[in-house]
Amino acid sequence: MLVLSRQRDETIMIGDEVEITIVDIRGDKVRLGITAPRAIQVHRKEVYEAIRRENADAARVQVEDLRDMDRQLQDNHRRRPGETNGAHRRSVNP
Repeated sequence: MLVLSRQRDETIMIGDEVEITIVDIRGDKVRLGITAPRAIQVHRKEVYEAIRRENADAARVQVEDLRDMDRQLQDNHRRRPGETNGAHRRSVNP
């Protein structure tokens, strides 16, 4: 880990595109301003870790879940247009 000392309004550059500015220092809190291209995601670490956990959970799809989804799609495909869950839609014009 690189450790740098900076004062308020001083900046750190990461590569050519990411700029971190010390906006404010109050007690044990430091406020940072981050300028980065939109393609680079910037998150607080706790948010980043939560996103990673959610993505990992979403990636753990069970084979049975896929089979259930396939059955539901096939059932929906077999139904006639306008028919939902076995119920027939009433015609507006008799």
